[in-house]
Amino acid sequence: MKSLIRFIEKAKPTFERISNNAYLRAIRDGFITLIPVILFSSIFLLVSAIPNIWGFYWPDNVNSIIMKAYDFSMGILGILLAGTVAKSLTDNFNGKMPKTNQINSVSVMIAAIIGFIIVSLDPIEGGISLGFAGTKGLLTSFVVGFFVPNVYKFCVKNNITIKMPEEVPANISQTFKDLIPITLSTVILWIFDFVFRNFIGMGFAEWVIVLFQPIFTAADGYAGLALVFGAMAFFWFVGIHGPSIVEPAVSAIYLLNVTANLEAFQQGEHATKILSQGLQYFVATLGGTGATLVITFMFAFIAKSKQLKAIGKASSIPVIFGVNEPVLFGAPLVLNPVFFVPFIFAPIANVWLFKFFVENLGMNGFLYNLPWTFPGPAGLVVGTGFAVKSFILAALLLVVDFIIYYPFFKVYDKDLVEKEKNATIESEEEKVEEVIEYKNLDSKDSKAVLVLCANGATSGMLANAINKGATENNIPVEATAMAYGQHKDIMDNFDLIILAPQMGSMLEELESEAKVYSTKAVSTSGAEYVALSRDPKGAVDFVYKSLDK
Repeated sequence: MKSLIRFIEKAKPTFERISNNAYLRAIRDGFITLIPVILFSSIFLLVSAIPNIWGFYWPDNVNSIIMKAYDFSMGILGILLAGTVAKSLTDNFNGKMPKTNQINSVSVMIAAIIGFIIVSLDPIEGGISLGFAGTKGLLTSFVVGFFVPNVYKFCVKNNITIKMPEEVPANISQTFKDLIPITLSTVILWIFDFVFRNFIGMGFAEWVIVLFQPIFTAADGYAGLALVFGAMAFFWFVGIHGPSIVEPAVSAIYLLNVTANLEAFQQGEHATKILSQGLQYFVATLGGTGATLVITFMFAFIAKSKQLKAIGKASSIPVIFGVNEPVLFGAPLVLNPVFFVPFIFAPIANVWLFKFFVENLGMNGFLYNLPWTFPGPAGLVVGTGFAVKSFILAALLLVVDFIIYYPFFKVYDKDLVEKEKNATIESEEEKVEEVIEYKNLDSKDSKAVLVLCANGATSGMLANAINKGATENNIPVEATAMAYGQHKDIMDNFDLIILAPQMGSMLEELESEAKVYSTKAVSTSGAEYVALSRDPKGAVDFVYKSLDK
């Protein structure tokens, strides 16, 4: 096991490079931007469909009104994603280009949306068909979202633009500067669409779905599910945010499968698709990556180790809502050889059980998309349509995870108890601790702090601690939490940016971006982050120590 850990640590830089790939991040950030759209639209879908479970059906005219909000939000997700992926990739390009010669990200979004519509949508009498404007067009969104920014980058770097006299206002000059790249990208995609349809006999968006259908089918198999969720857990075990690497590869399948399941369910058929966001949030990562809901409560209520009891109790509420970084880094589970096997195998066992229930016991797959912070077992029940078997499965998952984790838990708990018993008694000599004094601070000395993590949940824990410490001690500090990538346009508003442990590999990039605005950027270790999140005054002290470095 030690040799495995050494191998993992040596390979970590490679995994980090994969995680930081500009195109994977563009897909991830593009989806993150659209999470409000997905969740907003799901509200109307739930209002429309959930009553059907108990035999109540809205009149057709009422249901059409309810579903209009869903159809024209989720129903155009592909169009929106082409724009958000293109913008994210453009922001990445701009970070490496001179500040005096940047790509216009708004123009890129518009060009990407136009390009997606040309390539994906089919003309019909009196208008266009929106069949591939939603989830069926997501794969095409990636292609267009990657292509358009590269056209702009080529034009801007090589000064292939229309230059106006200095007397022309900047906004008008920018319009002409964008004219060539938007025309070039649109014309290329227009010609591509014409040639493709005439030679292949179908649109590109439809062809991509047909091309990848075998992969979608394989991903729903036992081996495919093990690969997806085993890899997600493995990367987290290494200390890298697993979903950042794995989700971009399967995010389109997630949404396509849920759409297919819902259509089958509404037609009275069995919803058989397995791979989905719900499967990830409420089955594979029940309580967070590694299926850590059960082990957290084991730490809190049956551990004999004082350390594990403290970590378990502090992590119990967050882990219910899928936020498990406190237990990952506090126990720790990350890079802990004792927990390697259950951390990888529990998620795989969970998804295999789910697949067995769907294929062999007739339970429906996930029909609805719910927020990842929805409590795990409840998310499974609601997401699959309140089926009786889903209640049974939810309870069974908890039992199975307990059985998988228990022997490893006992070994680790016993080891920590021994260490706590044999711990040397601390010297009675008074320890000299660094004391930070805050004198004569007023509003003009106010400091703005931004905490970043992968999705904005873990960062909220430290931001809350900083704000609480600042309020209790009357210190002019205000902290905000965001997901990494959302900070790009507002970095100059902050004096300090703190990275959560799972985003530590982004520090070098962040420091490079922050220099432009005289903003300080720092990262934290796992144990340090957990401790600061539980110590409001210490969190404020950390802010000032970091600013003084």
